[in-house]
Amino acid sequence: MTAKKSTTQTNTVTALILAGGAGRRMNGQDKGLLLWQSKPLIAHIIDRLPKDVAQVLISCNRNIDHYQQYAVTVCDVLPDYQGPLAGLYAALQTISTHQTLILPCDSPTPPRDLLDRLSRELTKHQADICYAHDGERGQYLFALLNNELKTHLAGYLRSGERSVNQWYKQLNCVHADFSDQTSAFRNINQLSDFSPDEEI
Repeated sequence: MTAKKSTTQTNTVTALILAGGAGRRMNGQDKGLLLWQSKPLIAHIIDRLPKDVAQVLISCNRNIDHYQQYAVTVCDVLPDYQGPLAGLYAALQTISTHQTLILPCDSPTPPRDLLDRLSRELTKHQADICYAHDGERGQYLFALLNNELKTHLAGYLRSGERSVNQWYKQLNCVHADFSDQTSAFRNINQLSDFSPDEEI
């Protein structure tokens, strides 16, 4: 049987990996550069992105030379690790594509069809943002958004707000069902999340 061809126009999409956290639950270590199955988490994520996205960016605040080995980097314009939306806002200042696919740096096995499913629901509902839902909870940092939102995001950040979920609630936001791939959203955000046979 011939595989169904993707209808997502990946050349209109920038992939942005959010790696700007302070690593407080990792004893200050940079999560995206921790080794898992013999290579950094950031490398696992890049390997699972569609090969023909227009651009891959990494939003980071430290170890920039290391991250530049994998993709173009962009740094937050706001100080003191103010969260993923600050990283997104900084990236949107440099992105020229119509849409941005965002992923966190600490989930090394995102669905390979993540972009296709998000794009399908975003288009179907003519929404601003579409995020993944694993059947139990919203995975808000796995999302596809229209880049015109950067003006709205600027105002939200100026108001002092930082919650991703609360920002989404102000917009035309929908979710895509990934209940058949719940394990793909495995999150490694503290050292105890590594099993004994995994490298850290």
